[in-house]
Amino acid sequence: MTEEYVLRCVLMLCCALLTANASNWLYLAKLSSVGSIRDEETCERLRGLIQRQVQICKRSVEVMDAVRRGAQLAIDECQFQFRSRRWNCSTLETMPVFGKIVTQGTREAAFVYAISAASVAFAVTRACSSGELEKCGCDHNVHGVSPEGFQWSGCSDNIAYGVAFSQSFVDVRERSKGQSPSRALMNLHNNEAGRKAILSHMRVECKCHGVSGSCEVKTCWKAMPPFRKVGNVIKEKFDGATEVEQREVGTTKVLMPRNSQFKPHTDEDLVYLEPSPDFCDYDPRTPGMLGTVGRQCNRTSKAIDGCELMCCGRGFQTQEVEVVDRCSCKFHWCCYVKCKQCRKMVEMHTCR
Repeated sequence: MTEEYVLRCVLMLCCALLTANASNWLYLAKLSSVGSIRDEETCERLRGLIQRQVQICKRSVEVMDAVRRGAQLAIDECQFQFRSRRWNCSTLETMPVFGKIVTQGTREAAFVYAISAASVAFAVTRACSSGELEKCGCDHNVHGVSPEGFQWSGCSDNIAYGVAFSQSFVDVRERSKGQSPSRALMNLHNNEAGRKAILSHMRVECKCHGVSGSCEVKTCWKAMPPFRKVGNVIKEKFDGATEVEQREVGTTKVLMPRNSQFKPHTDEDLVYLEPSPDFCDYDPRTPGMLGTVGRQCNRTSKAIDGCELMCCGRGFQTQEVEVVDRCSCKFHWCCYVKCKQCRKMVEMHTCR
């Protein structure tokens, strides 16, 4: 067995592991060349799906456009939540879209898995409520008169269907062979925590009926929270994530806090297996590790977006740039707002 042959085998194994990464389905958001996913043949051409996801695609092809919207929703929300941090969810044109960081058991990977599982549940549920899908519609289990005295009516979001589809599509890689047991447990836990961020924040929306808008009769329905609320909840869980390790309780493998002084995590908390890198420097060997050179920072902030922390002590440079803002806005009857464009010079600080 030659050294060249061994090296080729190792490279093939690494590529296989990377291709099989459970978050690769997020690459659906990058497939602008693919039109609407309407037939089984399209499922075969979708990059980023493992074979069992292709099978789900073929069985539920009408749902896949919602899944693709969910992939974009996850990326957009990740970039919003981490816009002021050293790792800011920058995407690549390759798989996995967030780079190698999601292949490691870090808290950043925990967030990506949680927000991704939530985004599929959210997008599919929204497609159900809008009448886009034949397989589901409104949640008809919500009906009758509530204990509070109002009438359940309208279109309650069918979150049960969205969550069930997310579990079958997103979790399938973790239940396949070849995944590290501890990493599979971590991913499954965080996937479920992401979905619970929606389930735990379902709300009741109502409409009043009566003379002059009085609430003689009130009809209500159950609605999902805005996805920004879901992102905020998961980001809070990221900040308080628990470092865990795999242990055996009887014949069952479970995740327990690495530090016994920490209280056990709940089903809604995020967990991670290994500490994160500092994300300070660009590493060409680690796709997605872009460093913070050139990133904007806040000179007056002491938080992570401040120049001292964002720039990792390397210092920053300041320049004056011209920005154009809307100003002197006036409301005109009826019904539009007219604004002027004002130019001003502002200081912009970027990391060295």
